[in-house]
Amino acid sequence: MILEAGKKLPAEGLNRILIRGTNWIGDAVMTLPAVASIRAAYPKAHLAVLAKPPVTDIYRLFSTADEVIAYRPQFDTPLGVFRLARILRKKKFAAAVLLQNAIEAAIIALAAGIRVRAGYNSDGRGILLSHPVQRTEAILKVHQIDYYLEMVKALGGADVDRTMHLETCISPAAAKSVFAQYLPDEKPLLGIAPGATYGPAKRWLADRFAAAGDRLAKELGARAVLFGGKADRETAEQVRRHAATDMINLAGVTSLEETIHLISQCRLFLSNDSGLMHVAGALNVPTVAIFGSTNPATTSPAGERTILVRREVPCSPCLKETCPTDFRCMTLVTVEDVVAAAQTLLKRG
Repeated sequence: MILEAGKKLPAEGLNRILIRGTNWIGDAVMTLPAVASIRAAYPKAHLAVLAKPPVTDIYRLFSTADEVIAYRPQFDTPLGVFRLARILRKKKFAAAVLLQNAIEAAIIALAAGIRVRAGYNSDGRGILLSHPVQRTEAILKVHQIDYYLEMVKALGGADVDRTMHLETCISPAAAKSVFAQYLPDEKPLLGIAPGATYGPAKRWLADRFAAAGDRLAKELGARAVLFGGKADRETAEQVRRHAATDMINLAGVTSLEETIHLISQCRLFLSNDSGLMHVAGALNVPTVAIFGSTNPATTSPAGERTILVRREVPCSPCLKETCPTDFRCMTLVTVEDVVAAAQTLLKRG
């Protein structure tokens, strides 16, 4: 155990537990082992996850929660926070485990009258927590899966397997239905996620995604499909315009749940460091993850069928939204690098 809590959660009496989920798709995927740890420690408790849409789909599809409560945009005001607190108060939660780091999560739990409030003492919220966990320098350097899981374990959570096999949660019939809805034939799928939140420094070049996609689609006899949210639509469209093959751009078209079902059917997935990269990795879809400005030590994809493509340069990881110099961490990654990584991954089976 990396962390030690000042005191552990009560072993008994927590019959209703609220878990404050994280706000981003990739982060939500990386919290799933922590949620499983809470469930294993309190198998008879009613577990509810509070999370923002569309992250609610991650917890609804893949967690052991009994209830997923949507943190809707109308709650994102001071008045809205207290309206949400009133809703939660009526649910009579005995404890709140705050996976989200912000002080707002602790304020909501306190205002909701939840007696046991546990989480990292980040963002100045330690005084609001009944069970604060010290956020050490060491914990900030571990993978984000362990960042969340070790906090829960320090509070008395069960020691669970950190690996994920989310593909076991996917209904084949549901996946087939979504496939038929959006795709014209049953050709194998090559998934590509060329977007990424937190700025363009995380994004490999559109023309290179297109070239790699063209080559691999031809090798696999597959159809290349571009995935992402509404904010990724134009980035995906740039890839489609550069492509020699007929790529289908579903960025901003499918819901997150539909996207997850389609990714589960992919023969191969190419992605920047993004939320969909984490989804594909945890679904154990063969995933090539391209890293530039971010740190794979803390945010590499889960799963046993992933491979990283990254060029070591002195300024990476910088964790900046935009590159202040020459973007070398991404421009040095060639089409051949990505294609070779994909071929290696596919040979492993």
